[in-house]
Amino acid sequence: MRRPLAPVTSRDTLAPVFRDVRAVVFDTDGVITDSARVHAAAWKTAFDAHLRAHPPRDPRLRRPFDVRDDYLRHVDGKSRLDGAAAFLRARGLDTPEETVRAVAADKERLFTERLRAHGVDAYPGTVRLVRTLRRAGIPRAAASASRHAGELLARAGVLDLFDVLVDGGEAARLGLPGKPRPDLFLEAARRLGVPAPRAAVVEDALAGVEAGRRGGFALVIGVDRTGVPDTRQRLLRHGADIVVCDLGELVVRGEPK
Repeated sequence: MRRPLAPVTSRDTLAPVFRDVRAVVFDTDGVITDSARVHAAAWKTAFDAHLRAHPPRDPRLRRPFDVRDDYLRHVDGKSRLDGAAAFLRARGLDTPEETVRAVAADKERLFTERLRAHGVDAYPGTVRLVRTLRRAGIPRAAASASRHAGELLARAGVLDLFDVLVDGGEAARLGLPGKPRPDLFLEAARRLGVPAPRAAVVEDALAGVEAGRRGGFALVIGVDRTGVPDTRQRLLRHGADIVVCDLGELVVRGEPK
C-alpha cells in the first residue's frame, strides 16, 4: 500500500541553504522514491548468481553482493552496463561486453518483475521539500540514469511535481555519458533554463555527488539513507556540500493555520 504523501502547510519555508538557488535537480532512485532498495535487491540476485557460476580465483572475492556497501560503491547512480562492469571488475572477473550485457539484462528482468509486483513509494520528506520549492516558484527537475524513472515517479504519484524529467532513455538518445560525468544533470538544468552555478543537485550516490561537483552546481546535497557509518563522510569526500538523512530536514516547518 502506498504511503500517504506529506502535507505542506502554508507556513513551511525553505532552509537557508537554498537562498541563492534558482532551480533544483533531483536524482530519482533513493532520493525521490524508495526504488533503490528494489534495484539493490535485483542486483544482488543477478550478481550472486553470476558469482556462483563464475567464482573469482581469489576466495576473498567470492563473497555475496552487499546491498549497502557494494551497491553504493559500484552501481548506485550509474547506468546498468556501467554498474555491472564496475562490480565484476572489482571482483576480479573478466568483463567482455556479452558478459556485462547478460548480467545487466538479468538485473533488468528481476527489477521489472519486482516493480510491477510491488510498486514503490515516494519519501514523504522529499515530497514536502519539492512542494515547498514549487510554492516558492523554484523549478524542479528529476534526472536519472534509469529508463524506468518516469514509470517510478508516476506509480509513486509524484511525476506532476516536476517540471522536467531526463531519464535513461533520453540520456541514451542524446548520447550523454553516465555519472560521475555531469552531463545528465547539466541537461536537466538546461531544460529548466537555469545555469549550473545557480542550481542545486540532490543525490544519494557517490558517483552522483561527484557529478554535481564536476558540473559546477552551486549546491550539492547528499542524502544518506544507508545506515552505513561512514557513508556521510564518503558523500562529502566525493563532492557533497551538505548531507542529510531525509530531505524534510531542509524544510523549516510552519504551524498549520
